[in-house]
Amino acid sequence: MNALHEELKDNGFTILGFPCNQFGKQEPGSDQEILSGLMHVRPGNGFLPNFVLFQKGDVNGLNEQKVYTFLKVFFFLPHPSHGQSFGNPTGRLFWEPLKVNDIKWNFEKFLVGPDGKPVMRWFPRVSVSDVRADILRYFSLCKKTK
Repeated sequence: MNALHEELKDNGFTILGFPCNQFGKQEPGSDQEILSGLMHVRPGNGFLPNFVLFQKGDVNGLNEQKVYTFLKVFFFLPHPSHGQSFGNPTGRLFWEPLKVNDIKWNFEKFLVGPDGKPVMRWFPRVSVSDVRADILRYFSLCKKTK
């Protein structure tokens, strides 16, 4: 994501990161511990994000951050896992109630246009190169409509 942010920032593009501990309890630390973990553990080697990293919060459930409430219900936004279930959430997912538009796992991504409207949503497993291609295609479409 650092490389993507660096490549596209001159186009007015920015990445916003939202740490969350609702998926397999993979982010149990404090905000400072999360940064330290990125630097020294995963990915390590002194890594620091070159984009805005917000405080840890919920992306699903009763205490979800309002930005995620908005992103998940925006009517133009197709859900990437249409037809897929959560599987067995026991011991993996830590929120209630489960909703069809919920974020399914860490690293799900959204593209929001300059007008503040969500444009795309990607599964966590979609490669960054595919995300990059979609973003560049969106930029191209935006230039054509101006």
